[in-house]
Amino acid sequence: MTPPRPFDSLRQTLRQWLPDWLRPYPRQHLAADVVAGIIVAILVIPQSLAFALLAGLPPQVGLYVSIVPVAVYALTGSSRVQAVGPVAITAIMTYAVLSPMAVPGSAQYLVLAATLALLSGLLVWAFGALRLGFLSQLLSRPVVSGFISGSAVLIIISQTKLLLGISVPSGLAWQTLAGLLTQLPSAHLPTLAVALPAVAVLLLSRFFLGSALRRWGLGPRSTDYAIRVMPLLVLGVSTLAVVVLALDERHGVAVVGAVPEGLASFEFFVPSLASVQQLAGPALMLALIGMVQNITMAQSLAQKRRERIDANRELVGLGTANVAAAFYGGMPVGGGLSRSAINVAAGAQTPLASLAAAATMLAVVLIDTRWVAHLPLAVLAASIVVAALGMVDLQALRQAWDYDRADAAAWLGTALGVLLLGLQWGIALGVGLSLATLLLRASTPHIAVIGRVPGTEHFRNVERHGVHTVPGALLLRIDESLFFGNLNAVENRLAAELTLAPDTRDVVLILSAVNRIDTTAMEALSDLQRDLADRHIRLHLAEVKGPVQDRLSRTPLWASLQGRVHLSVNAAFESLQSGTITD
Repeated sequence: MTPPRPFDSLRQTLRQWLPDWLRPYPRQHLAADVVAGIIVAILVIPQSLAFALLAGLPPQVGLYVSIVPVAVYALTGSSRVQAVGPVAITAIMTYAVLSPMAVPGSAQYLVLAATLALLSGLLVWAFGALRLGFLSQLLSRPVVSGFISGSAVLIIISQTKLLLGISVPSGLAWQTLAGLLTQLPSAHLPTLAVALPAVAVLLLSRFFLGSALRRWGLGPRSTDYAIRVMPLLVLGVSTLAVVVLALDERHGVAVVGAVPEGLASFEFFVPSLASVQQLAGPALMLALIGMVQNITMAQSLAQKRRERIDANRELVGLGTANVAAAFYGGMPVGGGLSRSAINVAAGAQTPLASLAAAATMLAVVLIDTRWVAHLPLAVLAASIVVAALGMVDLQALRQAWDYDRADAAAWLGTALGVLLLGLQWGIALGVGLSLATLLLRASTPHIAVIGRVPGTEHFRNVERHGVHTVPGALLLRIDESLFFGNLNAVENRLAAELTLAPDTRDVVLILSAVNRIDTTAMEALSDLQRDLADRHIRLHLAEVKGPVQDRLSRTPLWASLQGRVHLSVNAAFESLQSGTITD
C-alpha cells in the first residue's frame, strides 16, 4: 500500500472548491483562452467607458468593473463563454433610478450606484442560493424584448444631447425629446463635425461592412473581428484628431477629461437604512431583468456549444459579481451580449478567457490612463447610439403581432411604458399586461363540441371536421383547467348547447386538458350534476387525469354522478352509441 503523500488532503480540499472547468483544466485550450481574453479586453474598452458615462458615472468606473467582477463571475458562474461587465441595460437603469436622487458623478451618486449594485447583487445571489432560478420565467419574452427595445430608444434619446453638444435637463423620454427639439438650433457645430462622421462609420460598419467583406472573400471569423474592431478604430482616430487639432481647447469639443491613474481601491461600506429603503424596489427590478437576460443568454450560448448550464449557479455567479462590483468600482454589471459575442468569436473555450480579459484590463489601467483624457464624449455617445439601435427588436414585435396580438400588446405596452412613464413603470405595465392576458385566456377557455372522425378512434371539433355524433348525446371538450374564474364561461357554453339540442339526454365532459379543478369548480360541477339530473340528463366524465381523479373521488360529486367515468372518449362514444348506458 502506497503511503499518503504530504499535503494530499490539502490538495483534495482545494480541488473541491475549484470550479468544474479547472478540475482539471484542459491544457489544449490554454492558448485559445488567453488570446480570446486579450482580444475581448482590448475591444470592449470603448464600450466600458461609454456605458459608465451612460450610467452617470466617471468613465474609469467602466474599466474598474471589468476587472474584479469579471474574475469573480469566471470562478463562480456556470457558463463557459458568457462574459459579464458593464452593459447598456444596467447602465441606463442605473441612471434612470439614481439621477432624480443625486447629481450624476457626485460623491452621493457614486455611493448610491454602489448601493444599487450591492442590493441587486445580494438579491440575485439569494435567488440562486435558494434555487429560485425559475423566477426568471416570470417575465415573458415579449415583455423583456419590449423593455429592452424601449430602453434602447431611451438610450438613443439620452445620448443625442452629447452628439449635438447641448445641455438638456434629465427627465422622461418625451421630456428629454422636447428639450432636444427646443435646443436644436443651439447645436455645437464642432461637436457635430466629430459626432456625425463617427455615427456614419459605425452604422456602415455594423450594417454593411460584414456583407461587403464577405463578398470580397474574407472569412466569417475575420469579418467578425473587423466589425468588432471598428469602434476602437473610430475612437482612436477621433481622439487623435482632438489631440492634433486641439478641438477640446480651441473649439470646445467635450472630452472625458483627466482620469485618476492606477487601480481603484477596495472600498467596503455598509449602506444606510434610508438608501436601502429608496433603492429596494429598483434593485429588485434590476435583479429580475439581470436574471432573465443572464440566464437566457447563457442558455443560448450553451445550446450552440452543446453544453449545459445550472440556472441557479448562474445567479450565484452574477450576484457575486455585482457584490464585488459594489466594493470595487461601484457600478452594476450583467451578462453582455456584445461582450459574449466577442468572447465566442475570439475563440474562448473556458472561463479562463474571462480571467485573461480581466488581467489584460488590469494591465491597461495600471500602465497608463492618460490617453483616456482626450476621448471625445460625442464619439463615445455615437458608439452607444449605434449599439442601442441593434437592441431595438422590431422583428419580435412583428412575430408577436402575427402569432398572438396579446403578446404584441404586452411588447408595445412595455416599450411605450418605458418611454412615457419611465423604466420602473414600463416593466410594471408589461408584467401587468402579461398577467392580464394570462387571466383573460384562463377565464375564456376554448370549449369544443366534438365527434368521431369516420373510420378512426380520433375525435375532433364538429365545426372543423366532418365527424359522427350520437343522437341525444353532447360531447364537450374543455381545453383549460377549471377554476373560479372560468366557470361562468363553461356554464354559459353548456347552456347554449343544450338550448340548441333540447333532446339531449347525456352530457360527456372531456377533461383530457384539465390539469386541476379547484374547490369552487368542484362545487360548481356538483351543482351542475344536480341541475342536469333534475332535467333527466346524465352527466359523464371522460379522460380524467389521475391527480384530478384522486381529488374528485373524495367529493360528493363522485358518489352522486348519474353517468359514468370513462377511460377514453372513444369508450364513452361506443357506450352511448350502443345504448349500453342505463339509468
